[in-house]
Amino acid sequence: MKVLVTGSAGFIGSALSLRLLERGDEVIGIDNLNDYYDVGLKKARLARTASHPGFTDLRISLEQRDAMADAFARHRPERVVNLAAQAGVRYSLENPLAYVDSNLVGFANILEGCRHNGVEHLVYASSSSVYGANTNMPFSVHHNVDHPLSLYAASKKANELMAHTYSHLYGLPTTGLRFFTVYGPWGRPDMALFMFTRNILTDQPIDVFNYGNHRRDFTYIDDIVEGIIRVLDRPAPPNPDWSGGAPDSATSSAPYRLYNIGNNSPVELMRYIEVLEDCLGKKAQKNLLPLQPGDVPDTYADVSDLIRDTGYKPDTPVEEGVARFVAWYREYYKV
Repeated sequence: MKVLVTGSAGFIGSALSLRLLERGDEVIGIDNLNDYYDVGLKKARLARTASHPGFTDLRISLEQRDAMADAFARHRPERVVNLAAQAGVRYSLENPLAYVDSNLVGFANILEGCRHNGVEHLVYASSSSVYGANTNMPFSVHHNVDHPLSLYAASKKANELMAHTYSHLYGLPTTGLRFFTVYGPWGRPDMALFMFTRNILTDQPIDVFNYGNHRRDFTYIDDIVEGIIRVLDRPAPPNPDWSGGAPDSATSSAPYRLYNIGNNSPVELMRYIEVLEDCLGKKAQKNLLPLQPGDVPDTYADVSDLIRDTGYKPDTPVEEGVARFVAWYREYYKV
């Protein structure tokens, strides 16, 4: 297939592009290489795909309406995976307008590109953060998600609503994927595992929020990519049993679906740190702090819909995933 992947220099986008190229798909990669974090790392990720004859590298921001329209019209992708976004819960407290530009205006341009160019299926990144103040565990795509705790979460919830509108009005199959704390080699430097590793190796203390008393459904990058591909290959169908009298938020009478992609196995933050310490052979100096504004105490993914519809369940244990990350980190940074 010809697949347009936005965020192709990003953590997930780069890994997905590689997998698609390896199986023989053509990939049109879009990324603006912004400086939210180390551009050098983004360029190193891109170098893994840029030399492949099936890869086209476009330097565009999602909010550039004319450039996005031209990319769709010129390359005519059959399917689209939107992974580009202004990421990060905490940064959304400091710079909320960046989320409006990329995650709302940019996503509208993606939807318009799909609508006007006969795209067969749009798969887009949502987030476990949409569950917000909901404390009913495990988080199910059938739960209410009307109480986000950050603008980042609100923007992802908005993407789900915008996608449904296009599915309903224009028959565009759309699938939203709520990712749960993705980690692994080539990861983002603003994520906990990356920062913990860097600080432990340089004898700096690590900031442990909520005094370490929260749990995360840490999900390994390869599991996320496998889940995306399983879903991408199965355009969202309508739910023939959907009823406006008892509406199901994860499906629709339109071709629209939502899935969680998580490990379905929450790990306490302190256990995660212990695993990292074991892999590094070094103890962390911990700076215990209260829960950050915008953060949720726990995440736990119900992936029963993903298993039912795609036959896939993420299952990489943190012991294995963290060890792979540490091996990559040592090699990449020569430490």
